[in-house]
Amino acid sequence: MAGYRIDRITEDIKRELVHILREVKDPRVSDMLTVVKVDVSNDLSYCKVYVSEVGGIEAAKESVKGLKAASGFIRKRLGASLHLRKVPELRFVADDSIEKGFALFDKLKTINFSEDKEDDED
Repeated sequence: MAGYRIDRITEDIKRELVHILREVKDPRVSDMLTVVKVDVSNDLSYCKVYVSEVGGIEAAKESVKGLKAASGFIRKRLGASLHLRKVPELRFVADDSIEKGFALFDKLKTINFSEDKEDDED
């Protein structure tokens, strides 16, 4: 299978998952959940979905438990919306990239603040 087709299917899966995750009624799945990355195997058998949450890695792990429980529903909706011959088996992985992004933003903010303070002294 050509690489561009896998890339296109990966983006389609990511886009549809964002919509489908809003419909999951499991209380463990947070509304602040974000799909960070989707990796699809070359034969479309497996799909790793990396999810992150604003509340941190522990909240993301709790949401992953809810997503694993609802994976049948998610996979069914994904197959109906994408019309794939073979809908990949979904594997959800908790990711802490949003938390790391906030930490990096705070560091940049303190660096910018210290530079502004030095400029005021000169």
